Amino acid sequence: MKVLVGSPGTVSSLLLRLGQSLFAAASIGVMISSSGFSTYTAFCYLIASMGLQVLWSMGLACLDVYALRVKRDLQNPVSVSLFVVGDCVTATLSLAAACSSAGVTVLFARDVHLCSTEADLSCNRYKISVSCAFVTWALIAQSSTVMLWLLASM
Repeated sequence: MKVLVGSPGTVSSLLLRLGQSLFAAASIGVMISSSGFSTYTAFCYLIASMGLQVLWSMGLACLDVYALRVKRDLQNPVSVSLFVVGDCVTATLSLAAACSSAGVTVLFARDVHLCSTEADLSCNRYKISVSCAFVTWALIAQSSTVMLWLLASM
């Protein structure tokens, strides 16, 4: 088996999964701390998608810790296939949520000029949350690519 950066059961995979969880949780936390987010469907979808991402990434991080502790190889076709499907699904959901939320944020800032009023603090929080969601997507896209590459090389 090839050992790529981000392969399951390695330290790089653990760090990648922890980064995904951290940025997804940051996106959720910042969005929840802003006022009025619940009236916009895109922001609610972002929270749901990032919540799923936290659960998926933390589950795989725990699996990586287990594999590192007992020195077990996680690179078999069945588990890598499961990782590919899960990573592709969560990557697609994360990108869709980040893009839809970014669209609403740009609409507020540039078209409606809502951010030039008293809601400026909320707009900044929306931007930070969306930025964290895009970083989360970049990390999960890397995981997805590595898993797909491993599956293809088996």
